[in-house]
Parts: sequence; structure tokens; C-alpha cells
Amino acid sequence: MLAVGAAVVFATAWILHLTETSTNLFFGTTSLMLLGLTLTATHLAGFGAGWTPQRRRRR
Repeated sequence: MLAVGAAVVFATAWILHLTETSTNLFFGTTSLMLLGLTLTATHLAGFGAGWTPQRRRRR
């Protein structure tokens, strides 16, 4: 799920960069890129994977 969020953030930053929109009020393209990199890094680290391995039970 974090990878999807990173993709959305990267796409937003890319569109803002292409249109040369000035959005320095709350966020800029650099801060969006850093947020996307943070989301990608946490996804690659294993956080937000959405599943856990099942333990095998011995009887």
C-alpha cells in the first residue's frame, strides 16, 4: 500500500514539475519527491506489506 502512495506522490510531483506550477504555499516538488522516496523506502523495508507469514503448527 505504501508503494501505491509513493506512486501517487511521484505522479503529483511530476505533473507539478511539468506544468511549472508554483505551490510553495504548503509543499513543493522537492518535498513531494522526498515524501515519495520515504514511502518507497518504508515499503522496501517491509512496513505496510499487509500480510504476515503463517506459522506452521505441529501436532
